[in-house]
Amino acid sequence: MMQRAVLLLGDADWIAKLLGLAYFVIPFVAAWAMISEILFGAHTEKMANILAAEGGLPVDNLPRTPGGRIIREAADAEFKEYKLEAEAAPEDWRSWFRLSCAYDASGDRKRARKTMRDAVAMFRATA
Repeated sequence: MMQRAVLLLGDADWIAKLLGLAYFVIPFVAAWAMISEILFGAHTEKMANILAAEGGLPVDNLPRTPGGRIIREAADAEFKEYKLEAEAAPEDWRSWFRLSCAYDASGDRKRARKTMRDAVAMFRATA
């Protein structure tokens, strides 16, 4: 792969040069993405372990369908509680961790992930 990158960089055509540069850059971008996801998972696990030791993890007692899916209306009702908690303590990573879990239970994975990233940033700032 690197041989092709060097060959493309040596070509006179600017499009070939861009492709050659991409051959060099893409592996670094992929490595960065993989490492950041691994670190995100490690921080999330560490936070969950701390909350478990403190007894602060949200209890998974939401009603489920026969197929095992959480009933959305119940998750949405519980979500409001966690949202108010996070608004009351905006600098506490614990409340944001729980809010992320509530987003996930409500089916909003995109916001759950963003909220967990915010919680990780707060956690790292306090550590």
